Amino acid sequence: MEKELDLWRYERQCRARGLELVCGCDEAGAGPLAGPVYAAAVILPFELEIPGLTDSKQLSEKKREQLFPVIQERALAWAVASVDAGEIDEIDILNARIKAMQAAIDQLRPAAWFALIDGNRDHGSRFAITTPHETIVKGDSLSASVAAASILAKVSRDRFMCRLAEQYPEYEFARHKGYGTKLHYALLDKYGPSPVHRRSFLKNR
Repeated sequence: MEKELDLWRYERQCRARGLELVCGCDEAGAGPLAGPVYAAAVILPFELEIPGLTDSKQLSEKKREQLFPVIQERALAWAVASVDAGEIDEIDILNARIKAMQAAIDQLRPAAWFALIDGNRDHGSRFAITTPHETIVKGDSLSASVAAASILAKVSRDRFMCRLAEQYPEYEFARHKGYGTKLHYALLDKYGPSPVHRRSFLKNR
């Protein structure tokens, strides 16, 4: 119970400043060799308790899938956005992450007054978070809203990679989700990159 209450510390600080509609924002898929980067933004009812809510990386795939519809149903607003591999190569992964996060925030209805952003970066060379915001290192384990966003982003991206696995079965994307696993590198060596691989991530191969 205490841990769940702690997850609302940043949202309470915002509320004390008169900021009622606060979203959490996080991304998933910055590191993989293939596929898009996804971002999600979520506005939760203030101090809503969702049992098991925490950083998506600390949860099993099954638990993330269970929490995904709960967050969607109970959120005041939620949105997901993505930037594909080709654009990642064009603008770089930092700009792609920032672009995806701001795009998700922009889709929220009602709109967020303020955003809690996971990490310590709020701009790249070409894109920036333009919504009033605060960055939080490890925000996905410190803020309920950011934790919810991390789950929506992760599950949305994983599902998309499973769809890509049907389109490009030789790469077995459903197994590694595009990350640089031993299996993925072996398949890259065998088949070469696909149209959904990030060429900028493969320069040394």
